Amino acid sequence: MNKLLIVTTIPDTLDFFLPLTKHLRSQGWRVDAMAKELSTSKEYLQFFDRVWDVEWSRNPLDPKNLISAPAQIRQAFLQEQYDLVNVSTPVAAFVTRYALNNWRKQGKVKVIYTAQGFHFYEGGAPHKNAIFLGLEKIAGSGTDYLVVVNRQDEAAAKRYGLIAAERVHYIPGTGLNLDRFNPHAISETEINRVREELGLAPENPLFLSVAEFILRKRPWDILKALAKLERPQVHLAFAGNGRILEEMQQLASELGIQKQVHFLGVRRDIPVLMRASVATLIASDQEGLPNCVMESLCMEVPVIGTEIRGTRDLLKDGNGLLVKLGDVKEIAKAMAWILDHPKEAQEMGKRGREDMVNYDVPHILDLYGNLYSEALSN
Repeated sequence: MNKLLIVTTIPDTLDFFLPLTKHLRSQGWRVDAMAKELSTSKEYLQFFDRVWDVEWSRNPLDPKNLISAPAQIRQAFLQEQYDLVNVSTPVAAFVTRYALNNWRKQGKVKVIYTAQGFHFYEGGAPHKNAIFLGLEKIAGSGTDYLVVVNRQDEAAAKRYGLIAAERVHYIPGTGLNLDRFNPHAISETEINRVREELGLAPENPLFLSVAEFILRKRPWDILKALAKLERPQVHLAFAGNGRILEEMQQLASELGIQKQVHFLGVRRDIPVLMRASVATLIASDQEGLPNCVMESLCMEVPVIGTEIRGTRDLLKDGNGLLVKLGDVKEIAKAMAWILDHPKEAQEMGKRGREDMVNYDVPHILDLYGNLYSEALSN
């Protein structure tokens, strides 16, 4: 029986690996997981054969990450003797590779690093880029295979020599559920229910943003673009929570658009919300491969997104509108184009779903299966 340990800094990041975990366990694999306070996140217990807690901080420069965590990682490995360890997120990836490197050199385990988006990136602060690039170079010596989810990271990994080029694998995400995000599975009744909930009349088009309220998502750009649009009949919904939510609610009031904006919190009906919208918006300054963009295209709903890695990969073939990062005027112009060209916008969304076959769960599982087989055989 093959044994796999998946390690992430916090439990929520394990969501990306759940389709892979389910598939491997159905094939007879043992799949365990490790993250900070994972045993208290009971919703994850059903997906793994065993879970491990580990003490570390999300701050990559916190010295305590190298005090207790390595010993906990080594203890888990000694007890279970995993064949493969797949790490993700900066702290988990760095500390785990450091902890297991001696055993990896002895051929006792293969370590795979899935980079959901390097924390050094085009447009990032130079000092932060230097720190994260330096950490990636150090940790690269403790890595057998590197998985990247977008083409910019693939090029960067090879350009900076983080690992031998032939051991860099481009795998776009961890699998998208095309059945859940199926436009034909959403009824008009469901769409009307959502619009009634928001108090929308037939003449009120809706834009949607699905994102956590954190700084790198830049929700203020979207709010300012709506204000600049100057079309009071247009509405905007945000699905998500986060630490700057109250600030954004205050900004909507200051901009005089509070009656047009709906802060919905975390929602479980994202496919319905997307189908009720004319387009989705993402204004981030940093992404790996944004799920909300893929999900929107699956629903045949076009996307307005900033021209950054990941988002650029998904929209470059005309599946949406790319805008300059931080350019509120350009976002507003893109919103106006969607409203003024409804047929073209619909065609844009339909093209997007056709491209999503390369990101669906079966395709991604095949790519990971091939990678794991290669790792086990070498």
